[in-house]
Amino acid sequence: MLVKILGTVAFSLLLAGTATAQDKSIIVQSTTSTANSGLYDHILPLFEQKTGIRVNVVAVGTGQAIRNARNCDGDLLLVHAKSAEEAFVAEGFGTARTDLMYNDFILVGPEADPASIDGMDEAAAALARISESEALFASRGDDSGTHKKEVALWTRAGIDPTKASGTWYRETGSGMGATLNAAIGMGAYAMTDRATWISFANKQDYAIRVEGDSDLFNQYGVIPVNPKKCPNVNAEAALTFADWLMSDEGQGAIASHEVGGQQLFFPNAPQE
Repeated sequence: MLVKILGTVAFSLLLAGTATAQDKSIIVQSTTSTANSGLYDHILPLFEQKTGIRVNVVAVGTGQAIRNARNCDGDLLLVHAKSAEEAFVAEGFGTARTDLMYNDFILVGPEADPASIDGMDEAAAALARISESEALFASRGDDSGTHKKEVALWTRAGIDPTKASGTWYRETGSGMGATLNAAIGMGAYAMTDRATWISFANKQDYAIRVEGDSDLFNQYGVIPVNPKKCPNVNAEAALTFADWLMSDEGQGAIASHEVGGQQLFFPNAPQE
């Protein structure tokens, strides 16, 4: 667990100059998928009842969440773009990054499947086929974790879709739910995390077209904000929450969150 990983001495240093023990609330800068899928509604009452610490979630794209935390507008990060998370820690804004849970990304599209990608097992190849056919594709275009993964897959396919921005490639600049609604409204393909898709109510004739590629793996990490960079951070309460998330109780709570009988996230925090 994170408190033990950091060690007693480091933990004591982190608490110096931070919020007092009487401050029983924290701000978590979070990706939208964890909020939109109902995960926090499921797990936060358990944590708050156990500790008395109130968790206030700011749900934005991963890029924005990291920028907010870098501006000291948060006590803890829970996002899904590992390289950006590691950079955040390397720059001294986070104390440590730890794996928390995972699921996967999927490509969804209409029943007509104009690019004929249904059943393909390589996401980059499916995107290349979408580009070749100039079938509509709706991108979040917002520097979120999902958008970062999409960009990486386009790069793997050797394609810069932004050259077609406004034609077959449509950037919404909005969250996952809004992007899915836009995609369905225009008959476009989209990439989404599975948890958001399972929870999404407006599927109409859309279905998963591409899944199962190892490149679609979606890892979430948790990072306490460093009080040496942000003296206002409530480090004690943030570490308490991080520690609980990685405990048997927290990991069990994550695993038990289901929608329609389907598990949305799979805990994989390192255990002793």
